Amino acid sequence: MDGLLPGFPEPVLDSQRVFRAVLDAMSRPGSLVELPLHVTAPAPLEAATAAVLLALADYETPVWLDGAAGNDRVRQHLRFHCGCPIVPDAGAADFAVVAEPAVMPPLSAFKAGGDEYPDRSATLVVQVPTLTKGERWTLSGPGIRDRATLSPGGLPEGFRGWLAENRAAFPRGVDVILTCGWLLAALPRTTRLEG
Repeated sequence: MDGLLPGFPEPVLDSQRVFRAVLDAMSRPGSLVELPLHVTAPAPLEAATAAVLLALADYETPVWLDGAAGNDRVRQHLRFHCGCPIVPDAGAADFAVVAEPAVMPPLSAFKAGGDEYPDRSATLVVQVPTLTKGERWTLSGPGIRDRATLSPGGLPEGFRGWLAENRAAFPRGVDVILTCGWLLAALPRTTRLEG
């Protein structure tokens, strides 16, 4: 466990604070939410990505890491602080971490739940280089008054289509949390991309 980075300074309180930030982002899709605290993350994870995992993952939630995030330091960090099992199959994960979004698998590769149990789906934490300087998206749907805009960058060319397919499968589907530095924005399965 050489060089293990610290987790939350106050694990219970800090987990609750981050959980509330994620809930706020999910309740207002496309809105930028700044994390209420700062954590140190093992590379290549950024602070928001690590904080979301520290708050949400535990010994009952299998986590899949993409090739960029799947290094020994990240695995060690998550196992020590969260106790979560790391799984090699994206389709078996409750949480998936994508640190290199340009080469990520399609959303259909992850657990979408079922008609009777849509909650048995995956949440993807996708780390992007920007949430404000990429292609401008117009969003609508539950939690959005009229329209919202988000400008994420670094996502694969087919990502917009994947989101449309994901929404069409409602109530099944995955939920997406985009992270960048200390910021996060959520795209629940109910969110519609326009244009």
